Amino acid sequence: MKSGAVPRLRAVHDVLDISNEVAAELAGIGDGVLDSLRERLGCTLLLRGNRLTLDGDDEKVAAARAVVDELVELVEGGHDIGPDTVGAVLAALDQAADIRDVFEDVVWRHRGKKIAPKTITQKRYVDAIRSQTVTFGIGPAGTGKTYLAMALAVAALSERQVGRVILTRPAVEAGERLGFLPGDMLAKVDPYLRPLFDALYDMLDADRLAAFMDRGTIEVAPLAFMRGRTLNDSFIILDEAQNTSPEQMQMFLTRLGFGSKVVITGDVTQIDLPREQASGLIQVREILGDIDGIAFVEFSHQDVVRHKLVQRIVEAYREHAEATGTQRRR
Repeated sequence: MKSGAVPRLRAVHDVLDISNEVAAELAGIGDGVLDSLRERLGCTLLLRGNRLTLDGDDEKVAAARAVVDELVELVEGGHDIGPDTVGAVLAALDQAADIRDVFEDVVWRHRGKKIAPKTITQKRYVDAIRSQTVTFGIGPAGTGKTYLAMALAVAALSERQVGRVILTRPAVEAGERLGFLPGDMLAKVDPYLRPLFDALYDMLDADRLAAFMDRGTIEVAPLAFMRGRTLNDSFIILDEAQNTSPEQMQMFLTRLGFGSKVVITGDVTQIDLPREQASGLIQVREILGDIDGIAFVEFSHQDVVRHKLVQRIVEAYREHAEATGTQRRR
């Protein structure tokens, strides 16, 4: 080859024989694993029975083969796979990481369901929560920030690492409109806390959860109820933290007591505060970013583990905010 010449890519036709179990996972109706493989890897994939055919240039087919080999090992290891798994495998390969370290780090099991990280960032987030006293998980909706934190909290309670779990959110719409809702104060704020209850019911049997809540072992309350308290021996999660003011964020963080762990989650692209009101989540990194014992984990649209359209929507809004200069900076 002459010096400076661009190497020519060879067309490659690769055929893999796979098991019935792997074929069923790849061809799962509605999962879109094959579609995700085709989209992310840029080569032609055709599944017929137990034979997977890959066609394309040699570099892309080699990359696709590496991803498929990882997916096969995951399925044979008992893991469920989906479109988001493809992105996780690609990220692991790029970072020379073992994807099994991610998927096999089971945080919590309930009724045969395993809750584990699905991306490299989620794994880093789980590790940070375990090792740090205060962890911030910042990023778009659908990245598992709150769900994984709650699973870790339930696991810590079950293993008696903490004596109670406290889940809280700011009720930012709780101004003049809250008074028009029926019921007492707890009934009024229930709509704002309902997503936390839904996640808990996904992790615990209803009777066990009811017993925990009756005893105060698990508490779900609006952020305003945290003022004046010192929370010892607790796993505390502040969700939707982008809707806290700097004063509320400071108030919450100073509730930390002995033997406790705190996780704060939020999405700085979905702030519901008035434009003139600063967000405590944006400001806090400037103040606490260099303190030992506090970790900040940033999620991106690539960590979204919901429908693939959600990932595209998140990225489109991010790009629009950057192009128009409308992203929040305070």
